[in-house]
Amino acid sequence: MALLDGKTALVTGAASGIGAALARRLVTDGAHVLAVDRDAVGLKALADSLPVEAIECDLSDLAAVDALPATVDVLVNNAGLQHVAPVHEFDPDRFSLVLRVLLEAPFRLARRTLPHMYAHGWGRVVNVSSVHGLRASPFKAAYVSAKHGLEGLSKVIALEGAEHGVTSSCINPGYVRTPLVEGQVAEQARAHGIAESEVVERIMLAPAAVKRLVEPDEVAELAAVLWGPASASITGVSLSMDGGWSAR
Repeated sequence: MALLDGKTALVTGAASGIGAALARRLVTDGAHVLAVDRDAVGLKALADSLPVEAIECDLSDLAAVDALPATVDVLVNNAGLQHVAPVHEFDPDRFSLVLRVLLEAPFRLARRTLPHMYAHGWGRVVNVSSVHGLRASPFKAAYVSAKHGLEGLSKVIALEGAEHGVTSSCINPGYVRTPLVEGQVAEQARAHGIAESEVVERIMLAPAAVKRLVEPDEVAELAAVLWGPASASITGVSLSMDGGWSAR
């Protein structure tokens, strides 16, 4: 039997990038995967290539979040978005949107799925955080605030869930090679008049010792540790894969 045979996993932001890699790994490990995203086209492409149950949902719609399935054994909070602006110019509505998707939606999903995990004496909550859950950068007030909040939420779930066989931890990658990040690289290359490879090394990864983008499948491999055979005592932690960024 595969590791997660008979278990259901819910992955947010599953249509592309890290989320699609997580869905692939969960399917490989035997889970029935609920792939959640607002991107209907991306979800269809994913469902055409993997045996997943596609669920179209905008996580900024909290009523829709509250209607998502509750019978989940592995919850993977991955969906995200970014907005860059100095604090004094940051659109308050955009700030609220980022916090809804990156922090309140994970809270509501945990609140909804934990009773099922508790009842079965086993559950895994995997939160795809960021190096920005551990370190701040200018112009990313909403993202940094949300990821720091997700770190705290994850630790609370870890403490409350321990007696029920439920673990909760964060993964903290640096920049990952996703469509969102590749778009940022191209924009910065145009803005600075330099090659895209120079953008990655000189600007985006300046704080990191290892000058390369993380691949989505690498994030999925680390996530698999958190629902795998060695996961029972791994809880309340933040697992960095940031190329040494947070070592400074």
